[in-house]
Amino acid sequence: AVYTPQDSYANVRLGLAEALSAGGTTGHNWAHNIRSPAHADAELRAQRDMGVRGRFSYGPAQGMPNEQLMDLAGVAQIQKQWMPNDGMLTMGICSRNIGASQTALRGQVSLDIARQEWGGARKLGLPITLHTSGPSPVKILDDAGLLGPDVQLVHPLLTTAEERKILKDRGVSYSIAPIGESGRPAKAGVIQLGEMLEAGVKVSISTDLTGTFTVDYFNCMRVLYQLHQHRIGTRIPLTAKRLVQIATYDGAVDLGIADRTGSLTPGKRADLILVRTGDINIAPIGDPYEALVMLAQPRNVDTVIVDGRILRRANEFTALDYAQVLREAADSAAGLRVRAGWP
Repeated sequence: AVYTPQDSYANVRLGLAEALSAGGTTGHNWAHNIRSPAHADAELRAQRDMGVRGRFSYGPAQGMPNEQLMDLAGVAQIQKQWMPNDGMLTMGICSRNIGASQTALRGQVSLDIARQEWGGARKLGLPITLHTSGPSPVKILDDAGLLGPDVQLVHPLLTTAEERKILKDRGVSYSIAPIGESGRPAKAGVIQLGEMLEAGVKVSISTDLTGTFTVDYFNCMRVLYQLHQHRIGTRIPLTAKRLVQIATYDGAVDLGIADRTGSLTPGKRADLILVRTGDINIAPIGDPYEALVMLAQPRNVDTVIVDGRILRRANEFTALDYAQVLREAADSAAGLRVRAGWP
C-alpha cells in the first residue's frame, strides 16, 4: 500500500537485471499492485530503459475492495500513451483470483466483476492473465464464457481431463512455475506438464516472483524434467530438446510474439544468448540440449542480445549501471520499511 511510482521503477529494474544476468531476453511483468496510472508508467519506463522485450500486465492495487472494479480508465490511458511502440513492449491485464485460492494478496472477485474487467480489457484488445493457485477455475470460467486464446493461466496443478480439453479447444495457454509449485504442499496439486502436453494445451515456463525465487531458467527446465520423469516417466515422452523449446519458442507463443522472436529464424529479431561450453560444470558437452537442461547455470551465460543490442558480454552488463540499479532498489526497500512501520 505504501509503494510509490519510484519504488515500482526501481524494483522492476532490479528484477529485470537479474533476468538479464540469467539469460532472459523477454519478461512478463505480472504487475498486480498498480496503485495509479503513474505506477504503471513507471513500470513500463523501467522495462523500456532496461532494453528487454516483454509484456506489461496492468493489475489492480493490492488491498482494494474485491467488489471495486480495477481502474479500466487508467488501463486505457496507459495503453494510449504507450501502445503501439517500437514492438519491444506489449500490454495486457492481470486479473484477481476467481473462485477459491491459496493466495489472498491478489484479491478474489466474483464472476460479475470478472466479466466487467475482462470485457473492458477485450474492448481495448488486451490479453488477460490469471493465477490459479487453488481449485481449478477452468470449468467455472468456461461456463461463464470467459475463456479464449487471449487468456494465459498460471500454475496448472489441479485441472481435470475435461478441463484440459476445454483449454485446448479454447486456445488457452498455461504457464508453469516449477520451482515455486514444487515447494507447495501435496494438497495444492501436482505440476501437470505431462497432462498438458498430452492434451495439446499450450504451455510455457516461468520463474514466478524474483523476490522469493532466483531467476534460473536452466534450473526451471531441470526441475520440470525431473518431476515429469518421477511422476510419468516415458508414458508421455519429454526430451531435453522439447524442454528448451518450451523455455524459448513456446514462451513467445504464450505471449503472442512468436512472429518476431522465440527462435533463431531468418526474418525474426535478434534475441539470443551465448552459453560458454568450456566452463567446468558443462564441459565437454555432448548433446547441446541435454547440456542446457541438465548442466547449465546462469553463470555460464556469456552474452545476452536483445533486438540486436548486446546487453551483457563476458558476464558483465554493457548498457546498464548495475551499482546504480542496486543502490536505487536498496533505497526503495529501506523507504518502504520505514513507511510501512516494519521493525
